[in-house]
Amino acid sequence: MSTPTSTHDGAADKQIRISDRVKRRLDRHRRKGESYNDVLERLLSQDTDADFSDGFGMLSDEEADWIREKRDEAKENRTRRMRRRSEET
Repeated sequence: MSTPTSTHDGAADKQIRISDRVKRRLDRHRRKGESYNDVLERLLSQDTDADFSDGFGMLSDEEADWIREKRDEAKENRTRRMRRRSEET
């Protein structure tokens, strides 16, 4: 299904192809008087950076291993500092 998107003045300037299933989902979210563009803008603006799955798969295995190594080193350093401080008192 091809659904025109609209600009704020109501004139469609691009078309995107969506499945009937996606269109039905958009229809369920659509409010009275809203264009599909309005629905998409509203739904996409609700997206936050706090989504748990954002970022998964972005790092290579090597990058992820490096981060884990640095995290472990930092944890060891904190543990050593805390032990030294407790021995000083």
